[in-house]
Amino acid sequence: MNFNKVLDGIKTYEAGKPIELVMREYGIKAQDVVKLASNENPYGVSPLVMASIVGIAEKMYMYPDDSMHVLKEGLAEKFDVNTDEIIIGAGSDQVIEFAVHAKLNSKAKVLMNSVTFAMYEIYAKHVGAEIIRTSSREHDLEEFYTLYKEHKPEMIFICTPNNPTGDALDTEKLKEFLAKIDDDTLVVVDGAYMEYAAFKDKNKAVSAKELINEFPNVLYLGTFSKAYGLGGMRTGYGIASKEIISAFYKLRPPFNITTLSLEAASVALKDEDFVQDSIKKNFVQMIRYESFAEEEGLEIIPSYTNFVTLCLNEGQNSSEISLSLLKKGMIVRDLKAYSLNAIRVTVGTERENSRFFELFIEATNK
Repeated sequence: MNFNKVLDGIKTYEAGKPIELVMREYGIKAQDVVKLASNENPYGVSPLVMASIVGIAEKMYMYPDDSMHVLKEGLAEKFDVNTDEIIIGAGSDQVIEFAVHAKLNSKAKVLMNSVTFAMYEIYAKHVGAEIIRTSSREHDLEEFYTLYKEHKPEMIFICTPNNPTGDALDTEKLKEFLAKIDDDTLVVVDGAYMEYAAFKDKNKAVSAKELINEFPNVLYLGTFSKAYGLGGMRTGYGIASKEIISAFYKLRPPFNITTLSLEAASVALKDEDFVQDSIKKNFVQMIRYESFAEEEGLEIIPSYTNFVTLCLNEGQNSSEISLSLLKKGMIVRDLKAYSLNAIRVTVGTERENSRFFELFIEATNK
């Protein structure tokens, strides 16, 4: 069967291995598997959300409120924006897809960092757009601007904090960059891990309201999959001008998130104490990774997220180490596909992190 030729240049996105698959492949008991590959919140979900989901489980047979009024009102209050400046997606991934299909085509160009979230490129290639990448591992806005002037891309992706490296931009430098970009270039500022960055360093905190008010060509992305602990509910959002959001709504399918997802996200917004407690625990544990990296002589990229990137030394192979860890029930993310000899590790609970340190030493001291 013949398919669209653009698919020939697209690599399938490989998500972190699920616990169930590792159990089957390696005969490991569930209690012996630790998943630190997908940057989920290791402290779970707010008890308020759990109780609320149980309470509405009987409504699963019904389509959700397609206006998503309660969730959009909650987000509008949180970010001090209008509800018509918000669109909800099945994860922020779907909002990225809306943006790509609204703005790009086979004659368009899109600019992104050399190492960044893989779905930017995959979605752009869906429409045959040309990909322009920087050469720097972390976001270098001077290089971004040089490439912008040279190629005049229709879209730019800025991921801050960046996945999979964990670095984050100073907000003022980001604004200086945005001020130099033409109004017809859509700039996507992906803040999937922004709750963590804002907690760690106020200079990295990005205000969605300020961005869209100062720069009408900016789309801000957020998600409930990380700090809010709702990765399994697949709920994200985009915040932008009414003009941009109206265009995206022409691409949005009806009922694009579930009744339970809508309820979970709406209630999660009401329990900020749970979110802040999870983030605080995250950075307490991150100190252990920083100390571990120093002890093992590894480079660790300063992280403003709930994960760390450990750059391995010469003679160490990220794929071999990741596989060795996997066979013992420790799931991490090999970054070889990003041309990095590194592994990305979600900062887990105290017990999970201790287990990682133990197994990593075993894997590297054979």
